[in-house]
Amino acid sequence: MSEVETRVLLVDDEGGFLDVLQKRMGKRGLSVTVAMSGTEGIQVLRKQDFDVAVLDLKLGDMDGIEILQIFKKMVPEMPVIMLTGHGSEQAAREGIQAGAFDYLLKPCELDTLLQKIREAVSHARQDT
Repeated sequence: MSEVETRVLLVDDEGGFLDVLQKRMGKRGLSVTVAMSGTEGIQVLRKQDFDVAVLDLKLGDMDGIEILQIFKKMVPEMPVIMLTGHGSEQAAREGIQAGAFDYLLKPCELDTLLQKIREAVSHARQDT
């Protein structure tokens, strides 16, 4: 699997974090589209196809679990990786129950996130 063809939707309300992550992932050959809110993420997903979404659990406008559920209704086969900070591992486990592929604690190492993205995309492609 080549990462060049991996399209990532990154949803987080921390602009600086998004900018850095988008640039670093882009340098590794991923095509990254960012959304600064749950609402924006849903709008972007309506217009484009993605191989995987990386979704922050705590967003200003919507709950991450709620967005996850909407994403899974829109594109059931798209894996979603939840990012969580603030010690909210319980909420992340709820995300797994709601259909998330996995979750990572913020801040996470870029290599860890990239490995999780590869696993999610590989798993989704095997299922299709």
